[in-house]
Amino acid sequence: MLERLFGLDPQLLFDAVVLAVNIFILFLVASYNLFEPARNLLKKREERIAAELDSAKKDMEDAKALKEDYENRIANIEAEADEILAKARKSAVKNEELIIAQAKEEASRILKRADNQIELEKKKAADDIKNEIIDVATVLASKVLEAEVDENKSKSLIDDTLREIGESTWQNQ
Repeated sequence: MLERLFGLDPQLLFDAVVLAVNIFILFLVASYNLFEPARNLLKKREERIAAELDSAKKDMEDAKALKEDYENRIANIEAEADEILAKARKSAVKNEELIIAQAKEEASRILKRADNQIELEKKKAADDIKNEIIDVATVLASKVLEAEVDENKSKSLIDDTLREIGESTWQNQ
């Protein structure tokens, strides 16, 4: 009889070999039809995850840039606020100086008007005194003419007239 391998008959060995070849062919067909789509799915998932990681990394860098820009703007806002306050202070000082200058000018005009008014009052008083002196002289002259008296009588008439109008009136000016 034929020699047997491990005590197996040749038909069993042939069937085992054919079965192994069929399993190998089935594995190749299954791997092409089943494993390849799974591999493609896994590859696409891997690429999508890598793209999402790259996008997240880019977003993180953009966020850092925006944060730095925001912090710079905050620092600049403080500087701008200080600058605006400085301008406001300068403007307030200018307005203050302008108001003070206008007040001084107004006070100067008021003083000039008061000085002019005083001068007018002085002139009016001087004119009144002159008119009084003229009146006194007229009264005195009429009394002198009426009396036609001597020089002693004339002095006494002048003294009487001066007493009547009062000495303080004609001596103030």
